[in-house]
Amino acid sequence: MKTVTIGKHQVGSEHRPLIVAEMSGNHDGDLDRALAIVDAVAASGAQALKLQTYRADTMTVDVDHPRFQVGAGHDLWGGESLYALYERAHTPWDWHEPIFARAREHGLVAFSSPFDPTAVDFLESLDVPAYKIASCEIVDLPLIRYVARTGKPLIVSTGMASVGEIDAAVRTAREAGCEQLVVLGCTASYPADPADTNLRALPLIESMFDVPVGYSDHTMGIGVPVAAVALGACLIEKHVTLDRAGGGVDAAFSAEPAELSALVAETERAWQALGRPRIGARPAEAEVLRFRRSLYVVADVAAGESATERNVRSIRPAGGLSPDAIDAVIGRVFKADVPRGTPLTWDLF
Repeated sequence: MKTVTIGKHQVGSEHRPLIVAEMSGNHDGDLDRALAIVDAVAASGAQALKLQTYRADTMTVDVDHPRFQVGAGHDLWGGESLYALYERAHTPWDWHEPIFARAREHGLVAFSSPFDPTAVDFLESLDVPAYKIASCEIVDLPLIRYVARTGKPLIVSTGMASVGEIDAAVRTAREAGCEQLVVLGCTASYPADPADTNLRALPLIESMFDVPVGYSDHTMGIGVPVAAVALGACLIEKHVTLDRAGGGVDAAFSAEPAELSALVAETERAWQALGRPRIGARPAEAEVLRFRRSLYVVADVAAGESATERNVRSIRPAGGLSPDAIDAVIGRVFKADVPRGTPLTWDLF
């Protein structure tokens, strides 16, 4: 079974899901708020914190044209220029070191999504333990190649991607030396409708590309990531904010601290429930197994009496003949006295 090591954590089906809390732009331009988010993530039980490393100028150009604007009908950012959106949402690069330091103090694994080679170089100077490729960048094969050459584990998100595009990204990463790769299912809409998440694709991704799979979730609540774990997700990424009502570029579809805590608990519970592909009694059922029904002598009988429905019945506990033996038992003659409460066995006749 494939296992990837991210920091001190193992990512794979044999290990509890790795929960990655995405800060994105929910710091709302305030470093103290960013550090408070780190504290909340740590308190939730999540194991990892992720940033996004870019500047508006590394993402796009400041051009006043509809091509460079979010569609007017978008729920969150309708009509906003890409440049202004990224200017508002980016995490200043000089914040990364104090944010990562706070995360490490809490024992969190901290890493980021780079969006161009300069971001990779900067993150390498901070010795991040892994990288994430965002959904829109899955087609930027030169960026994937550049990241893969660091030798660090790589997490690739697949929102909007075709099978061919995922295959190209995976091949590019592996050919460039990436030996530890996780591929995430994702629906790149914000917020995402659960009906659009298509979680049944996760086992397909796992089998087609021979990788641990995860899910990058933009839906409301925790139901989708819990279901993703049931379908094999070993890593869950979720945007997080201190307070949805308090603003932040992604706050509207982000989890608040209490929801993140619930996500951590319930995804681990879902993983524990998966067990193994086998059918049969579990060790935990041993005590209850004793109380299955079986045939018992339920009234004192004397030698020479016949078994009847009055003196033999199917009751709890186990220990006697199977209840289905009742027709073969009725009418047989007891060879000795038998007290009430004796398990019925063939040697009594």
